[in-house]
Amino acid sequence: MSGNGRPKSRSRVVRALWITAGTISLALGIIGIVLPVLPTTPFLLLTTYCYDRGSERLHNWLINNRVFGEYIRNYTEGRGIPLRVKVTAITILWVTIGISAYFFMPWLWVRIILFIIAASVTVHLLRLPTYHQDE
Repeated sequence: MSGNGRPKSRSRVVRALWITAGTISLALGIIGIVLPVLPTTPFLLLTTYCYDRGSERLHNWLINNRVFGEYIRNYTEGRGIPLRVKVTAITILWVTIGISAYFFMPWLWVRIILFIIAASVTVHLLRLPTYHQDE
């Protein structure tokens, strides 16, 4: 059974596809840590979902990982993310989007899209509950 009570697929091919999708999603999530246009959280949550269906071992590794584990558990259990993470993420997002748009992007329509993405991610982060570690 997977973490959500659903049975894992018995087919090796289907499990391999879940694991492959989860691993690709994890790679994109890791890239998203340093590339603010690519959101980290949705990819980590997708990785959790895929690993949950493909491999109990990989799912347990992910949710107990010293880098991602607490973050994923707090998010999926509805506790949110720490204020420091919110502030850091929003700051890095706007600095890198601003630098990219101002110095490296000659097309106005792409600049507008970048700022819409940054605004959307900011709204999403601000709407998440703020996790207080003393709770």
